[in-house]
Amino acid sequence: MYRDIYGLAALFCLSASAAELDRSAVQQLLTKADNSRPAQLRRLDLTGLDLSGLDFKQADLWGADLRNANLSSSDLSGLNLDLTVMSKINLSGANLSNTSIFGVHMGGADLSNANLTGSRFIANLDRSNLSHADLSGANWGVDMKNQPMGLMRVSLNNVNLTDANLTDANLNRALLRHANLSGSVLKNTVLFGADLSGAKLVEADLSGADLSESKLEDADFTGANLAGTRFGAVNNKAVLKQLKAAKNLEAAVFE
Repeated sequence: MYRDIYGLAALFCLSASAAELDRSAVQQLLTKADNSRPAQLRRLDLTGLDLSGLDFKQADLWGADLRNANLSSSDLSGLNLDLTVMSKINLSGANLSNTSIFGVHMGGADLSNANLTGSRFIANLDRSNLSHADLSGANWGVDMKNQPMGLMRVSLNNVNLTDANLTDANLNRALLRHANLSGSVLKNTVLFGADLSGAKLVEADLSGADLSESKLEDADFTGANLAGTRFGAVNNKAVLKQLKAAKNLEAAVFE
């Protein structure tokens, strides 16, 4: 069901009147914008544009088509980007702190070194690059009280999260199959019910993380710090790859 929601963004943009804007035109709109009159970029076709380094805090980008656009090092903090189209977008080094992205397909996006602190994502980011990104305090988990259209969750299958900071982040029930989390910081991260099958957690810091009821078949824990890590409902430790090669295994909690 959640995949259908991701497709809604494309329908919104297809039904909109496409506007051919270049970087200069977008900059002019941003320059004139303020809190009472945001730059109106809603549902516009901005595919492939170089919008790097721009300040979008006073812009309305809801439902815009940003496929293949370059927004690296741009400031999109605090924006509502629900139902935008963002596949293969470049957001490397961008500021997306406290930004909302719901029902969006972002497969293949570049979010390396991005600031995602406090953000709220329910999107498909499969095969995206989030290496060195800061997701501390991010809420990308499922809201079980608000699921009128079926279970909506963030999809991070096959993503690159190497050396990312996920301290205190909520990724409950997230899809992280074959994700690369090597060297990442997952202190006190909520991964309850997440699917980490085949995930690479080599040298990751999972101290205090909650992996209760998660799918962990063939997850690689080589060198991972498991001090205080909770493995509730994991009855067969044999499915956890290289568990004996983890650090502080004696301090992990198996209920």
